[in-house]
Amino acid sequence: MQQIANHEQHRIRNGADGRHWAEHHQRYDTMAAGFTEPLLGAAAIAHAHRVLDIGCGTGQTTRSAARRAYRGHAVGIDLSAPMLERARRTAAAEGVGNAEFEPGDAQVHPFPSGGFDAVISRAGVMFFADPVAAFANIGRALRPGGRLAFVCHRDPGEEVQAVFAALAEYLPAPDPNDSAPGTADFADPDHIRTVLGQAGFDEAAAIPTEILSVIGTDAADAADFLLAGQLRDAVHGMDRSALEKARRAVTAALRDCESGGAVRIPARGWLVTARAGL
Repeated sequence: MQQIANHEQHRIRNGADGRHWAEHHQRYDTMAAGFTEPLLGAAAIAHAHRVLDIGCGTGQTTRSAARRAYRGHAVGIDLSAPMLERARRTAAAEGVGNAEFEPGDAQVHPFPSGGFDAVISRAGVMFFADPVAAFANIGRALRPGGRLAFVCHRDPGEEVQAVFAALAEYLPAPDPNDSAPGTADFADPDHIRTVLGQAGFDEAAAIPTEILSVIGTDAADAADFLLAGQLRDAVHGMDRSALEKARRAVTAALRDCESGGAVRIPARGWLVTARAGL
């Protein structure tokens, strides 16, 4: 039976959010694609490496890693059944035969000890129920000295802040007691290094990185996509009138990001690397 420690993320990724991601995987991949090559380069994947992809989603990074490790293999793990199904279908369609996908919670999944040469993740490590326990488990999956590389979000730029400011008028005040894990903790590089050190990793480093993320063809298209996907939980339960006002506000906030037939917003992250302890 599959072991789950992070029940809330399991619920989210197997509900409407996970299905939306699977159905619109190409669009989500386009949004994050700029992070992929820097991530794979930081992982220093060799031709015969065994690579583990944490929070692989619909598998774009797993397939890319498998192509680099063409004499090895890549394994993607995720909580989301609909995303994993899409990942398997896409890998088969693209003829990537050395990539496989497993359901599981990386915090407690029984990885083979020392079974991987490199671990990667593109924004898949920010929601662990217990980050130290999760990274310790991931570290055991790496061979001694094996390389960890991941991208996580840092504080948003003014364009993203403008979107949330436009939406804030229509949302309830945040719960001050809400301490669920998420992007806020991992926006702090000192916190990241502390977690990795406590989990047994060495040489932890966090380098700021930024890409232009394409989120739509125009402001209205981008607003509709965000409200149906990444902002779905924020607007859940709004009546029709409030939702339409929120949609107009988000659309207006995105107008300044339109150019050349696309809406592009700077996406800021940390490119983190570390090594498993010897």
